[in-house]
This record gives sequence, C-alpha cells and structure tokens, in this order.
Amino acid sequence: MSNLPALDQLLIGYSTLTDRQRAPAGMRLTVVPAPGRTVPDAKALMQAVGQAFPAPALVMLNLADEALLDAVLAEPQIESNIVVEVPAFLADHPPRADVLRRLRQLGVGLAYAGRSAAEIPPVLQNCFRYAITELSAPASPASAGPAPRTVTPMVAGVLELADLDRAFATGAAIAVGWPVEPSGPVTGKGQVAPELRGIVELMNRVDRAEPAEKMEPVLKTDPTLAYRLLRFINSPAFGLRVEVTSFKHALMLLGYGRLKRWLALLLASGSRDPAVRPLLRASVYRGFLMEELGRNAGDDEMRGEMFVCGVFSLLDQMLRQPFPELLKSVPVPDRVASSLLYPDGPYAGYLRLVRALEQCSPPDIRERAGELFLTQGEVSRAVLAAMASGRQVE
Repeated sequence: MSNLPALDQLLIGYSTLTDRQRAPAGMRLTVVPAPGRTVPDAKALMQAVGQAFPAPALVMLNLADEALLDAVLAEPQIESNIVVEVPAFLADHPPRADVLRRLRQLGVGLAYAGRSAAEIPPVLQNCFRYAITELSAPASPASAGPAPRTVTPMVAGVLELADLDRAFATGAAIAVGWPVEPSGPVTGKGQVAPELRGIVELMNRVDRAEPAEKMEPVLKTDPTLAYRLLRFINSPAFGLRVEVTSFKHALMLLGYGRLKRWLALLLASGSRDPAVRPLLRASVYRGFLMEELGRNAGDDEMRGEMFVCGVFSLLDQMLRQPFPELLKSVPVPDRVASSLLYPDGPYAGYLRLVRALEQCSPPDIRERAGELFLTQGEVSRAVLAAMASGRQVE
C-alpha cells in the first residue's frame, strides 16, 4: 500500500456504516483528487482499497470527481465487497446508464447517491443495491412511487447519537456517519462503573511497572476481563507470531508500554450500553489512525501515547463523565491528559485532523494536515492502514 503513488494525489475521508442494532455494517470512503492534477490511477486506488478491505468486508466508495468515477467504473474487475456510489445527476446520463446496466449484470455493487430508492428511474432500478439520501434532505415526494424492494435505503449525515434514531425513523436500514459530536455537556460524576474497575486497577499496576504476579490476581477475579484481554492481544492487528496464553506471557512478550494500549482499548470498549457501540468503533479507529499519523513523527513511546489518546478521545461520552473528573481515576501519560483537556496539547492537532477525516471535509483535512506538516499521501496511507488494523479487532 505504501508504494502506490496514486495515493499521493488523493485525500481519503472515512465514515462508518451502522445498522439498526447499532452494529457496524461496513465503511464508506470519500475519495477526493487533488485539484488541478491528472486523473489518479483507478486500478491502483482499487488495489489499495482491496488491501484495506478484503472480502467480505463491505466498503462503499464515494468518489468526489466525475473523471475518477468513470475511471473506476471502467475497471475490468471490481471486488464483490466494494460498492461504488453514483450521484443521481450523473446516473441518468445515457452513456453512463449503459455502463451501469452492464456492471450490474457483472454483479458489481452500485449505490444511487443523492436521492431515495423511490426516486430511482424505473429503467435503472435493477442497477442499484443501495440508495443514499442525506439526513437533512426533504422527504421523497409521494409521486415517486414505492421504493424497489431490492434496494437497501441508507441515510448519510449522521453526526451525533440522536441522529441514528432520526435516520432509522425515516426508514433507513443503514446510517452513514460517525455519531461522535456531543449532544450536550457531559456532567456525570462519581467513580468508574464496577465492570470497568478491574481494567483501571490493571492500568494502575502496569503504570507502576508491578510484576505480573501482582497483576494476575486481578484477572482471576474477572474471567471475562482475562478472556477479552487475551482476545485483543492475539488479534491479527497485534502482529504476534505466537499465541499469548496468560497475562504473564503477555507481559513478557509485550512489555509494559505496549500492554498499556490494549488495556486502554479494553477500557474504551467496556461500556454495556448498546447505544454507544458506534462511539466504541470510532474510538478504536481513532486509536489506530492516530498511531499511523505519528509513524514518522516520533518513537514507539510517542506512537503508543497517540494510540491511547485516540482511543480515549471519546471516553467522556461513553462513560458520561467529563475528562477532568475521569482522569482522576484513569492513569494516562501527561501528554495524553494534556491533549484530552486542552486544545494546545501535544497531540491535539492530530485529533483535529482525525475529526476532519471523519467528517470527510477536504478543506479542513488539508488545513489540519498542513499544520502537522503531513502530505496528503501520508494522510491517505495512514487512513487505509488504520482501516485494515481496526477491522482486525472488531
């Protein structure tokens, strides 16, 4: 992936797909070519996307350029798990409509973007598997008729948890967007929930560099915690060549520094509230993306801290406690705490870039990347690498 020069010409934002059970249903990539450049290599782009999202992981491509869209649609082979979005105003163009019908016969997944399923022209209804409208868009006119049963309705523009309810209330089967914007101030107080105290206790002991013998009793009192920790550590994202069978074994192989990041991931995923599952997914991808963005900026310790910073960046919303209160009981490095509390913290600029990527805002992405002296190629490679890692621990 890192050797594909086509990524130097692209900005890639990312949004999650969420089903009615608040479970992940796939990912949407928004791809924007650099202004004034030649059309990027569509084959190389599809190769990079396929590496990050091997079948059967669903990934939707929102290609924000007509020439790039046509180049992708002309590719002789598009993987079955990749769905290409076609804006409604472009789908109706006769030559492109012929291409869409041919692709559908070949089994290529297509999405009708900008209008509801009920508004797909009858001659094109068999071409599309999905129809995407914006949450802020007005309802479809009654004259549009019933939606085809073969088309899955989707609603984009989700920004906060309440937007999920609004999207599904319109009849959407899948909501598009990261519901990470706070709907109000976080004002909860008190101690960490009982089911999370074992993780916090382990984090404190790791922070004090205590031997494994003093940590294993914590795990023995919570078998579920032990299972989840070993599951995370043995996931492909960790890259270990041998299976870890005990906490002592994990500490021997990983050391305290690398173990901290997985305890952070456990803490962020510890809420039992199904409504916050999309926040959990966002925090996982934020962690991997922060780590990738810092790959050339510092040492292993710094990248580990950036991972923890990304994972913890939504912890206040998930646990309903403000960060000043929360960080009294959860041990984090000073640079992480400063970045979560203050806009001028060491990693706060990276968090702002991550938010711009989640919102798929090209001007903001370019501005935030420029502040960090990152090229768009470095950012795009980081996004795809983070997507691949995040999928491996879901």
